[in-house]
Amino acid sequence: MASIKKRPDGVWRARYRDDSGKEHARHFKRKVDARRWLDQQTAALVRGDHVDPKAGRTSVKTYAEQWQQIQVSSAGTKRIVDNALRLHVIPELGHHRIAAVRRSHVQALVKGLEAKDLSAGSVRNIYEVAAQVFASAVDDRLIAQSPCRRITLPRNDGVEVDVPTVEEVQAVRLALPERWRPIITTLAGSGLRIGELLGLQVEDVDFLRRSVRVDKQRLQSGLIAPTKSRATRTVPVGQVVIDALAAHLAAHPSDDALFADEVGEPLRYGRWKKLLQDATEAAGVAVTSHSFRHFAASALISGGASVKQVQVFLGHSSAVITLRTYAHLFPGDEDRTRNVLDAALGPIADCVRTEAASK
Repeated sequence: MASIKKRPDGVWRARYRDDSGKEHARHFKRKVDARRWLDQQTAALVRGDHVDPKAGRTSVKTYAEQWQQIQVSSAGTKRIVDNALRLHVIPELGHHRIAAVRRSHVQALVKGLEAKDLSAGSVRNIYEVAAQVFASAVDDRLIAQSPCRRITLPRNDGVEVDVPTVEEVQAVRLALPERWRPIITTLAGSGLRIGELLGLQVEDVDFLRRSVRVDKQRLQSGLIAPTKSRATRTVPVGQVVIDALAAHLAAHPSDDALFADEVGEPLRYGRWKKLLQDATEAAGVAVTSHSFRHFAASALISGGASVKQVQVFLGHSSAVITLRTYAHLFPGDEDRTRNVLDAALGPIADCVRTEAASK
C-alpha cells in the first residue's frame, strides 16, 4: 500500500510498506517530488532490489565485523580477512555509515595502501576483502549498489620469482643442525609447501615407488587441515630425497610425524621458522621455505617439463597459476623455434660444419 497525503502544514507525506510490512515515509515540499520518490521505492519493491532507507545507517565497522563472524573459510583465509579488515579497511572506512561510502572513498583506500609500499598483490587482496563486505551489504539490502566499482588497482608487473642456486640450497642445508637437513633436501626435491611438509606422516612416503602422498597440511597453529587445493596428489621424488628421508628415520625413528622434534612431537612452523632464519643468516643466503619450491619448479622446467607437468607436481589448481608464476622460466617462442629448426636441419648442419672445416 502506498499513498501521498498533504499535511495541514502544506508538506506532502509519501508513505509505503515494504515486503516485510514495515512502513516507510518521507516528506516533501512538492507533490511531484513525493510522487517521484514513491514511484522509485515501489518500483524497487517490484524488482526485488528495494533497500530500507534506514538500513544504511549501520557503520562499516559494525557491519564488517558482523560479516567476518559468519564467514566459513580456511584458517589461512580467515587470517587474510582479519588482517585486511583490522589493519586497513576498518581504520580507513570504519567510521562511515555504510550507505555513505562512495567510490572515491574506496579509491582513496587503495591509494593509501599503495603509499604504504605494499605489494600489488597485497593491495589487491585487501581490496577484494573490502569488495566482499560491500557486496554482502548489497545482498542484505543495506545499500543499493557497491562502491567498489571501476576502482583502479596497482598493476602487478609480474615480478619474477627469485630461484636459489644449488650452491645456495646446499649452503643453507649445511647451516642447519644435522637433524633438520633432510627438510631442505625434501623441499628442494619435491616442491612441497612448508605446511604440506610439516603435515607429512611416515606412512605418506612410499620408499619403494619413490613418491610422497600429499593430502593435508599443518597450519601455523599446529592443527592439521586439508591442502590449499583440497585435493590429494602423489609427488614423485628422486633417490636423493628417498635416501635423505630413510637416513633421517633411521637416526630419528617415528611412527607418526615424518619430522618430529626432540620429544617426539610434530615439528611446528614457529620452530622451523627460527631454525631456517638462523641457517640463512649463518649461510649468508636470503631465502624462505617457499624458495625451495621455486627451486624444484625451476629444475623441472629447465629439464623440459611441460606446464601441465609442473602444475600437477606443485599442486596448482590451474595451469594459469603455474604460468603466472613461472612463465619467465619457460623457453620463449623464439628459442623454441630455433631449437625446432636446428633439429630439423640436423643433416644439413653436419654438411655445413664439414664444408667450413675444409676451407
